[in-house]
Amino acid sequence: MMNNQIVYFGLAGALRLLLMNSDYQSVIADRVEVSTALNSWKRITEGVYLHNIGVDPYSGDLLHETPLGLVTFDFIQKYFPTYMIWLLFVITDLVTALLLGITATYYIKESIDRDKEEEAKRDTKAKTDPDNNFSLITSPSKTSVFYVSAAYLFNPYIVLNCVGLTTTVFTNFLIAVTLLAIIKRSVIPFCLTIALLTLQGLYPVCLIVPAIIYIIKESHIDEVAGKVARILMTFFAMLAALFILSFYIMGSWSFLKSTIGFILLVPDLRPNIGLYWYFFTEMFEHFRSLFIASFQINVSLLFIVPLALRLRKDPMLLAFSYLAIDAIFKSYPCIGDVGFYLSLLPLWRHLFRHMQQGFIVGCFVLFCTVFAPTVWHQWIYSRSANANFYFGVTLAFAIAQIFLLTDILFANVKREFALRHGLTNEVNGNKAKLLLE
Repeated sequence: MMNNQIVYFGLAGALRLLLMNSDYQSVIADRVEVSTALNSWKRITEGVYLHNIGVDPYSGDLLHETPLGLVTFDFIQKYFPTYMIWLLFVITDLVTALLLGITATYYIKESIDRDKEEEAKRDTKAKTDPDNNFSLITSPSKTSVFYVSAAYLFNPYIVLNCVGLTTTVFTNFLIAVTLLAIIKRSVIPFCLTIALLTLQGLYPVCLIVPAIIYIIKESHIDEVAGKVARILMTFFAMLAALFILSFYIMGSWSFLKSTIGFILLVPDLRPNIGLYWYFFTEMFEHFRSLFIASFQINVSLLFIVPLALRLRKDPMLLAFSYLAIDAIFKSYPCIGDVGFYLSLLPLWRHLFRHMQQGFIVGCFVLFCTVFAPTVWHQWIYSRSANANFYFGVTLAFAIAQIFLLTDILFANVKREFALRHGLTNEVNGNKAKLLLE
């Protein structure tokens, strides 16, 4: 198994390097589905240049990276040749896949232990109610660990995201570190990474909720309030320290408008795979503040409490749900965000048999992936289409993701019900048998 993993990691790295060294690299880097105003490497390069010649890179509408990111990428571009930068992106992607695999190992072990706790109840119920069949309930599998890493390594969205040299590669790495720190209940690491992610992209702040649930779910009731207070104090202290450090780097607070303010107010309406650009282009200006607030509440606040209450027993599924909602509804999404949470799907292979819309979602995602560049070419170059065509594809893509997320959550509810009450083998009220022919 170890040898196979080394081969797969090597193949994934070679594939990325091969595409980076081809003529397709510039084409991929310029795609609106891959690069946005927040993660474009070209904008980083120009921002670093302006900073080095003494011009405030945040004075215009060019740079939207944090000052910490600006200093880091300045160091990388100053001391790393081009091939080393490519190698850095590839290694970061491979390490992210490795971290997701380790996270999957811990999660699958926890899931199996949780199911074993239900075995006594299953046995008791099976004796008292022989019509209930618990054997049909699929349990988590240890092979899911390998599939998670493979799904990240060979996910086309992730590969294109890496080849396009987007900073989402490093964002995904930080999220992977966060998930691992959460499941290992390491307070300092996950508070630090969530603080970095919040400073950079704002929306990942919601990951503090599953982190808190993981910490307190095995604690005594008297200790819960104290632990929650310590976690929140640690998180806000680190976030404040990062803001102060950013101020020290730039000498002003001008970066706030170009980072967090840019994400919240959505001033750049260039097309992407999200839903904001078309809506706010067509909307009357005097309604802008109302709908900006509505959109941002939808992605950042509306689902946090309901999902936390419903998925409190499975914080990793809760984190997955938050990441999916952010990727669907955030103001400047890219396929790298979508590819990351799709790579986590093998963690819930045991839910697939309870899903009903897998084929529809798969077809939608495939068609949208093919149609997006096609319609873009017709709109921008051939002039045989317009913005409505491209927005139609992005809207269908968002709907497909919503169907996927709701299907996973409903499948989880069905499995929980089956664990408690069993599955009855009946067809039209009559007892049925499963036969293999």
